[in-house]
Amino acid sequence: MTIKQITDHIEAFAPLPYAEDFDNVGLLVGNAHADCTGVLVSLDTLEAVVDEAIEKACNLIVSFHPIIFSGLKKITGKTYVERVVLKAIRNDIAIYAIHTALDNSFEGVNARICDVLGLSNKKVLIPQKATIKKLTTFVPVEHAEKLRQALFEAGAGNIGNYSHCSFNLEGDGTFKGEEGADPVYGKKGEVHTEKEVMVGVTYARHTESQVLQGLFKAHPYEEVAYEIHTLENTNQHIGIGMTGTFEAPMEETTFLDHVKSVFKTGCVRHSALRGKPVKKVAVLGGSGAFGIGNALAAGADAYITGDLKYHDFYKAEGKILLADPGHFETEQYTKELLVEHLRKKIPNFAIVLSVCNTNPVKYL
Repeated sequence: MTIKQITDHIEAFAPLPYAEDFDNVGLLVGNAHADCTGVLVSLDTLEAVVDEAIEKACNLIVSFHPIIFSGLKKITGKTYVERVVLKAIRNDIAIYAIHTALDNSFEGVNARICDVLGLSNKKVLIPQKATIKKLTTFVPVEHAEKLRQALFEAGAGNIGNYSHCSFNLEGDGTFKGEEGADPVYGKKGEVHTEKEVMVGVTYARHTESQVLQGLFKAHPYEEVAYEIHTLENTNQHIGIGMTGTFEAPMEETTFLDHVKSVFKTGCVRHSALRGKPVKKVAVLGGSGAFGIGNALAAGADAYITGDLKYHDFYKAEGKILLADPGHFETEQYTKELLVEHLRKKIPNFAIVLSVCNTNPVKYL
């Protein structure tokens, strides 16, 4: 099995096009077409993680965070980033990062946080914009069904919990084949009128290439007429952060103790208690101060995230309980999530969970 075959399984779960613009995801070091001997899954890629990969005969490290975040002008070993890259190259180990692509996946980082907290009724907190596209095309009546099926098989026509969704309108299409044309219907040089169906389907942005391939393969015309538009509709299955609810309301101090226990930390920084129970909770793994307003707008009683600064806590304004158990702590379950997914997709292959604790923050 090649490295690309393995990373394809990850990208089906968390498509790279949905990573944030500032991020650096995908294969960072190595040859995608090389054979893979084993996969080591980690939250970060440090020298100790590369050593662990060598020890366990894994030539692919799947890391949540990218070790190369901005451009490297030199690789001399002066920084921890350069040393990791040098060691990986020297030992023929590939490094792959998924980061915010997994953050924006409906079954990704924040869904796992909801699961470990015991939250249900999960919904995306901040839906990503411009992720739904619409294809409109025109096809002879007798070919309409075949074309629709080809588009559905390519991934189009899925809306929420529904599939095979399309809109169809019959009408008359006209065309005239000019010099060099080879029309399937009508004669070259003559205006022809054909009974056609206007077929409209929506699709997820990352599936556009396969949807267009399906369109061109199934369409009978020499020149396929089609239109593509990006929709403003909210996509509730792609976005960062998540909300969920407890089965029964929880008293605030009990909630904070629960957060402390679940995230295995000795310290949970929080805003002032409101004196109200916690039922609906918003979560965002990693640095999520930017989501405070979204959590308030969602009507959450509490918001769990990492890296809150001094003035961020003022934004609670007595309307929400902010809880910060730490950056690493809110993302620690990510590597287990990736291991579970890969083992399900590639059974009987060496998928190894890293035992390295890569948290750079220590507590006294």
